[in-house]
Amino acid sequence: MERDVAERRVVVGVDGSSSSYEALRWAVRYAGLVGGTVEAIAVWELPGLYGWSAPAVDMDVDEEETRQRMRKELTDVLGADAADSVRSHVVHGNPADVLLRAAEGAEVLVVGSRGRGGFAAALLGSVSQHVSQHASCPVVIVRAQKQ
Repeated sequence: MERDVAERRVVVGVDGSSSSYEALRWAVRYAGLVGGTVEAIAVWELPGLYGWSAPAVDMDVDEEETRQRMRKELTDVLGADAADSVRSHVVHGNPADVLLRAAEGAEVLVVGSRGRGGFAAALLGSVSQHVSQHASCPVVIVRAQKQ
């Protein structure tokens, strides 16, 4: 993820959850107001990858599948024109760590309040809670709209 230090970067985590879609919409609106660029980050991690055995999957296939799914989600959520203006990155690793690294020097880091896992009754997901406590830039946590 190459960076131009003069540009106003808005980094947003996208994980397929409804709150991450709201975060993506918020990030695009905010970037438009401040003349910034949006970097959407999708992080993938294989469960059990760091255990005692090697992964039984092709990691390149999983990354390409994630990349294709992200492009489709960006288009579905934002429309084709707006999706084309978003820089998308698919990164393997721990979601909170990847987002914190990506947000270094950013104008703001935007995340959804809850991802796809965890306990539904929790106010914040583990990733949004972690980045809110450790980011080197302001963090905006966006809730999903009620259905």
